[in-house]
Amino acid sequence: MDNNTELKPQTALVEHAHTAPTPPSSDTHPHAPVHLGHGPHTASFEAKLAESPAQLLAELPDHETERQLLRKLDWYLVPWLSLLYLLSFLDRTSIGNAKLYHLEQDLGITDQQYLVALTIFFISYAVFEVPSNVFLKRLRPSIWLSFTMLMWGVMMTIQGLVQNYGGLLTMRWFLGLFEAGLFPGVNYYLSCWYKRSEFGIRAAVFFSAATVSGAFGGLLAAAISNMEGVGGKPAWAWIFIIEGLATVLAGVASFWIIQDFPDTAKFLTETERAFVVRRLQEDDQFSAAGEEYRWKYVWAAVRDWKTWVGMLCYCGIDAPLYAFSLFTPSIINQLGYTATPANLLSVPVYVWACILTCGVGWLADRKQTRGWFNLIFLAVGAAGYIILIASRNPALSYFAVYLAASGIYPLIPNTVAFVSNNMEGSYKRSVGLAMVIGFGNLNGAVSSNIYRAADTPWYRLGHVIVLVYICIGFVSTVIMMIGLKRENAKRERGERDEIVGPQGEKGVTEHKNGVYETVEEAKRDKGDQWSGYRYVI
Repeated sequence: MDNNTELKPQTALVEHAHTAPTPPSSDTHPHAPVHLGHGPHTASFEAKLAESPAQLLAELPDHETERQLLRKLDWYLVPWLSLLYLLSFLDRTSIGNAKLYHLEQDLGITDQQYLVALTIFFISYAVFEVPSNVFLKRLRPSIWLSFTMLMWGVMMTIQGLVQNYGGLLTMRWFLGLFEAGLFPGVNYYLSCWYKRSEFGIRAAVFFSAATVSGAFGGLLAAAISNMEGVGGKPAWAWIFIIEGLATVLAGVASFWIIQDFPDTAKFLTETERAFVVRRLQEDDQFSAAGEEYRWKYVWAAVRDWKTWVGMLCYCGIDAPLYAFSLFTPSIINQLGYTATPANLLSVPVYVWACILTCGVGWLADRKQTRGWFNLIFLAVGAAGYIILIASRNPALSYFAVYLAASGIYPLIPNTVAFVSNNMEGSYKRSVGLAMVIGFGNLNGAVSSNIYRAADTPWYRLGHVIVLVYICIGFVSTVIMMIGLKRENAKRERGERDEIVGPQGEKGVTEHKNGVYETVEEAKRDKGDQWSGYRYVI
C-alpha cells in the first residue's frame, strides 16, 4: 500500500490477516498487533501473538481444534457465572416471594412503603454500575466480582434479620450497591473471550439464569415457607437468610474459580491464550490483548450515539423485566390462587422463558443479526400486555403472561449483545455497556412502583406503563438499525477512510478521518470508528 493514501477497509483487513509470524516491531512489521496486556507477558507469549490464528491452531496441544477450545472456554466460564447470576437475581427478586408470607404485616409497613423498598434497590444498583465496570477493568475480575458477591450475600442475610422499615430500606440500598457490578461486568467480561458471532448465545445462557431463578425462586420460597416459626423467625425471614448464606459461600468460592482475561488465563496453555487473543483480534476486537487506560476511551462511550440509543432500547425491555419478575407471583395470586400455588404456577412461565432465551441467542448468532429479533419479540410482548389490559378471564390472562415473558426475557441478552457487538475498545465497551444496563436498571425504579395494591386484581395501570416501555424499545431499536445501516453504507463508499502512512510525507498531515502511521495505530485510536469496522445489525 502506498504511503499517504486513503485506507480502504478491504486492504486493511488483508494486510492485517497476513501479519508475519515474528515478534512485533513497529519498524519491520507495522501492521502486527500491539499488546497492552492485563499483566506482564513473557517474550515467548509476545512472539506467539505475532503469529496468525491458523499458525497457532496448528501448535495447539494434541491437535486441539478450535471447537474443542471453545468448549473448554465454555465449561470454565459460563456455568459458574450463570450460577452467580441466578443467585443475584434470586436475591433481588425474592422479596416478591417473601411478600406473600406476611413481610408487610410483620414489619408493619404499607403497600407504598413496600414499593419504596423495591425502588431504593434500583437507585443504588443503577448509579454504581459504571464505576463498577471501570473497577472490574482496572482490577482483576476474580477479585472484584468475588468481593462484590460476598458483600451482597452478607447484605441479603442481614435483610432476614431486619425488624422495621428503616432496616429493610438500608439493606435494599446496600444490596443494590454490591449487586451493581455483576450483570454489566460479566457481560463485558464474556465479550472479552468470544467473537462477536459467538457472544449472543453465551450471554443468553448466562442471562437464562434469571429465568431459572424465577422458576427456582418460586419453588424455593414454597419449600422454605415450611420453616415458619423456626428459631422464632417467620418464613419470609428464612427466605432471605438461606438465600443470603448460599450467596456468601459462592462468593468465597469465586475467588478461586473465576478466571481473569484470556491473555492471563491459568487454565489455558500459552499457545491457547495466544490463539484466543489472536482470533478476537481477527474479529476486529483490536483491544483483546489489553488496553492502556485513557480518559478518551471513557468519553468515547459517552459521546457515541449508539450508547444513548442503546440505553433507550434496553430500558424498553429491562423496565418490563423487573415489573414482570417482581410482580408475577402477585399477579397470579390475584387471579384466584393462594400464595404457594401462585409461586408454583409461575414456574412453567420461567421454564418457557429460559428455553426461548437460549433459542433466540443461538439463532441470532447464526444469523448475525440482533435488531430484527428485538422487533419480532417486542411485538409478541406487546400483544401479551394488550391481552392483560383487556382480559377479565383468569385463564386467558395466564396465557398472556407467557406472551409477556416471550417479549422480555430473550431480548435482554440479545440487546446486550447488540450493543456489545457494535462497540470496540475494551474500556469503551466496558463503560458503554454499563451505561446502557445502568439506565435500564434505573427504570426498574419506575417499574417497581406501577403495580399498586389499589389496582388489584387486574393491575391495568401497571400493564399500560409496561406496554409504553415496550413501544419505546421497539422505536429505539428501529432507530438503531437505521443508524447502523447508514454508517456501514458510508464505510462501503469510503467516506470514513483514514490516511495511513508516515505523517508529513507528501505534505499530508491532516485529514477529517485522521492521519496514522499504521493500520494498527488507526484501529487502536478509533476503535469501532475505524473505517474497516462493520456494525452488526
